Amino acid sequence: MSAKRIAIPSQVPGGLEAMRSGHFGHCDLFTIVDIENNEIKKIWTLQNVEHHQGGCLVPVNLLHENNVDTIIVGGMGLRPLMGFRNVGIEVLLGEGEIVKDSVNAYLEGKLLPMGDEHVCGGH
Repeated sequence: MSAKRIAIPSQVPGGLEAMRSGHFGHCDLFTIVDIENNEIKKIWTLQNVEHHQGGCLVPVNLLHENNVDTIIVGGMGLRPLMGFRNVGIEVLLGEGEIVKDSVNAYLEGKLLPMGDEHVCGGH
């Protein structure tokens, strides 16, 4: 596996032990995990931005600008899902309640892509 940058919507303070945020667009921040050859190389956080003006595509663009390849979520609406697809960011459904659970499941190849049938209503 080549180098990948993964984002997981998280609650403060972020990091592997942080709670995953249930709503990606309204999370406090994103825990960013850089992976190379199936090993964690770096963990850092990226503050989420207010997105009243730009709607739910503002976090999509933020992650795209920070070279994220994959986002692991509990759910999202169709509009941001389509936004991620448009910028080439893979969307996977996460596991567990803490960030580390989803990262480990990713490294083990257990996470499934989020399909249109998984979207939340009202977005």
